Amino acid sequence: MLNTLKAENDVTIAKRRDTALPKLLIIDDDESIRKVMGFRLRDSYSIIDSGSPEEALALALQHKPDAILLDLMMPKYSGFEVCQTLSSLSFTSHIPILIVSGESSERYKALCESIGAKGFFQKPVNIEELQKKLSSLIVLSHEQAQPKPRVRLRVMLRLRGTDSTDTDFEIVTATENIGATGFLCGCSALVGLNSIVEVFLATDVAPFAGKARVTQVNWPGTVAQRCDFEFLEKPVDWILQ
Repeated sequence: MLNTLKAENDVTIAKRRDTALPKLLIIDDDESIRKVMGFRLRDSYSIIDSGSPEEALALALQHKPDAILLDLMMPKYSGFEVCQTLSSLSFTSHIPILIVSGESSERYKALCESIGAKGFFQKPVNIEELQKKLSSLIVLSHEQAQPKPRVRLRVMLRLRGTDSTDTDFEIVTATENIGATGFLCGCSALVGLNSIVEVFLATDVAPFAGKARVTQVNWPGTVAQRCDFEFLEKPVDWILQ
């Protein structure tokens, strides 16, 4: 009887402990890597893992982990595609993603950071350094305001500002998603993080919506460049209020 009660108590404590720990999603098609990483990090995190990129996307939406460790080279969908998808979805864009890969950090680090990753660790991983990075990123993400939901909606906008070469620009573009305080759209201008633009609805009246700041740049310097914008203040005349 005493052994049974002790076992039940141990299970209850373990469940309570897992609930209190931050959630960490490990995405790697190598099961042995997932097991080793999970074992070495289990005292600090509640571990969720998957070897399937498709399943991992669903798990990220379901569990809303505090951080994600992501391998690059996986079958069917690469880590690049997973990283870009998670970074572009309003419900997961705030989750810090760290790349953990056997590939060269010199070759891929800059590319991964341009599509939303917050760091790159080359295998074999220094667990102590990884934990320090995870801890700081999780604290930072919790301090930041959680993003408001967005909807997929095409709205024509006119953006006006000054690019990275101090050249004035004015472009017309279409949004891919919008929210009450921001939007994602194609942007052919050479802008970087924290660049400020004036936003107008591209209609006959062309009302001024407000000034917005670039918070993320995907595929920088290419024809496919996409920028995420957040308004500096509540928009004056906007689609969503």
